[in-house]
Amino acid sequence: MQILDDAARRAIAYLNSLHNRPVSPRRDAIERLDLLETPAPQKPTASGEVLARLDEFVSPATMAMAGPRFFGFVIGGSLPVTLAANWLAAAWDQNAGYDAPTPGVARLEEIAQRWLLEMLDLPKQCAVGFVTGATVANFTALAAARNAVLKRCGWSVEADGLFGAPPIQVVVGEECHPTLLKSLGMLGLGRSRLTRVPADSQGRMRAEKLQHLSSPSIVCLQAGNVNSGAFDSFDELCPIARDAGAWIHIDGAFGLWARAASSLSHLTRGMDLADSWATDAHKWLNVPYDSGIAFVRDADALRSSMAITAEYLPPQGARRNPCDYTPELSRRARGVEVWSALLHLGREGLAAMIERNCAQARRFAERLTAAGHDVLNEVVLNQVVVRFGDAERTKRVIEAIQQDGTCWAGVTLWQGHTAMRISVCSWATTEADVELSVDAIIRCAREGS
Repeated sequence: MQILDDAARRAIAYLNSLHNRPVSPRRDAIERLDLLETPAPQKPTASGEVLARLDEFVSPATMAMAGPRFFGFVIGGSLPVTLAANWLAAAWDQNAGYDAPTPGVARLEEIAQRWLLEMLDLPKQCAVGFVTGATVANFTALAAARNAVLKRCGWSVEADGLFGAPPIQVVVGEECHPTLLKSLGMLGLGRSRLTRVPADSQGRMRAEKLQHLSSPSIVCLQAGNVNSGAFDSFDELCPIARDAGAWIHIDGAFGLWARAASSLSHLTRGMDLADSWATDAHKWLNVPYDSGIAFVRDADALRSSMAITAEYLPPQGARRNPCDYTPELSRRARGVEVWSALLHLGREGLAAMIERNCAQARRFAERLTAAGHDVLNEVVLNQVVVRFGDAERTKRVIEAIQQDGTCWAGVTLWQGHTAMRISVCSWATTEADVELSVDAIIRCAREGS
């Protein structure tokens, strides 16, 4: 197994380089990828040569997303313990769909489910599905919602599909995330027939505009606007939806993790009144891609929308079968990394990491404001939206910082303004990284003026 030792050596060398290398790959590294464009191989290649070619050509052409100064998407780099757990779980190579053939990883998922519900203070009876990301987590939870609200009308989606079913009113905020819309489209609930509720200046659904809910209905709320980080007012919106008999779903791709930090939990007040929640573990829990989590209060609703049976599959046992709560039958044991992160961090460590990143976001905003730049959002979480004048100048500054390589932040269009979006959610980011990054942004803005 020398190849595995070689892989570990190369991976460790890569990770050790992240603090000093440019965050974005250099143009020459990207151009060298053309050398991989060969005809399909006819003869075998030694495993060591395969790995060497990956490291030689692809490692330099990667974005340093695992490093401390990548602020482009709302993703954290993998905690070392979760990367190590990922390697070990890959070596186990378990098809983690059923408890009976894979009891070890199935048990870890059970434990991780219980720990998540405790740390996020969600209803203890929730069923949990470990999926690929927030898109599929939304899809999974909303499948349960769709089936449950139609069941109340006497319609079985599992038996009869959607042809002829009573129409469901689906309510979303004007600034809901596109992945939520994608999930609704895949579920046959449509993207253009939605009831869209206006948002305020921070992207929060306006409670006074949530009116005329029909039955059956699903109301989709948001924990953490992808630009501003703002939270819908759950304590106002959830009672309105509940009184109308609606299923309440919360897209909390990164914002749900604020519930683990006492200094931020006020943002989530009223969230426990919802029926389902979705989040990404590869965002603020800092586990490797791909890892999302769906929570559904009504375990039977989730299980009935996801469970599968076949003659060749193991019979239902006494313990939880992971595939009964996710769209996939064949699936990797991604619950191993979630369990590892929660054990490593504990409730206190998880809260401290989240609070530290939020403080770092505030520092970004303070320094950029002091330098005369326009921070557009109230920095309530880990998101900073800043512009450097008009749209063209802002784009030039963003392009300059991306080419500079000190840090990486992306462009966004928010409420009519072209801006830079800075997302801070990596365990590896230090205060020194923030200062170094702000200095670089201010320098690029000055040179681009």
